[in-house]
Amino acid sequence: MDIQVYIQSGIIESYVLGLADKEEAAELEKLRLVHPEIQQAITDFEKALETQASAHAMQPPAGLKARLFSELQLNETRIENEEGMAPVIPVNIFTNTYRTGFLKKLAVAAAVLLIGSFLLNIYYYRKYREVSKENAELIAAQSNQYVHKDIFETRTKELQNDINLLSDSSMLKVVLPGVAGKESNSAVVFWKKDTKDVYIAAAKLTPAPEGKQYQLWALLDGKPIDAGLISDCATVCKLKNIKAAQAFAITLEDKGGSPTPHLDQLVVMGKI
Repeated sequence: MDIQVYIQSGIIESYVLGLADKEEAAELEKLRLVHPEIQQAITDFEKALETQASAHAMQPPAGLKARLFSELQLNETRIENEEGMAPVIPVNIFTNTYRTGFLKKLAVAAAVLLIGSFLLNIYYYRKYREVSKENAELIAAQSNQYVHKDIFETRTKELQNDINLLSDSSMLKVVLPGVAGKESNSAVVFWKKDTKDVYIAAAKLTPAPEGKQYQLWALLDGKPIDAGLISDCATVCKLKNIKAAQAFAITLEDKGGSPTPHLDQLVVMGKI
């Protein structure tokens, strides 16, 4: 758990103000025992409440004292101090039920305003987090669109290059059909007559099993010549340069290839 994220979630304020539900309060009670920073956050918030309450304390309206004395039918007792005359209200006035009730109402009103202020802060903070998350998701989605667009453009360019390459008049096309029992397989070899480069389109080969890989062979006078391993390419794979050949064949070999073909693993074959 990220303690700082938990502290900033608003749970501390909700707990101190008595607004957290039982599950939230129980969880915080456990966490505060093992995470000093959570206990410190609780203490800091309680102090902040006290500080804000003191800072926003209101002086009673002018004339309130006289109105209270009039309504309570009380007299002021004046005591002369070292600097002159000063009115002193007897201590028993503070225990008067009327004044106590009035002060309680003022305290409740102040507490309601204070709690409302903190609740609004928590609400807007959570909204801010939600908006920030949505904004991050939108940015990520937009970035993904740009990535997909770049991939699409790259694949399109590769495909166009392959089309241009295979349509070259110097390119010799050799079809390799599936051998007996493997008729569903096929491949096409493109052999460039001037450069002797070999390309293959092997999309119709059954996917190689785990640990296996297809290997192309050029056949000349009955002897096999390694023409390269077939990797996963989108359309056309470029393999080795072959100077001369009378046919091409593909076998299924162990991953990494073999110096000689295993004829029992012959998949496709075609003559030039």
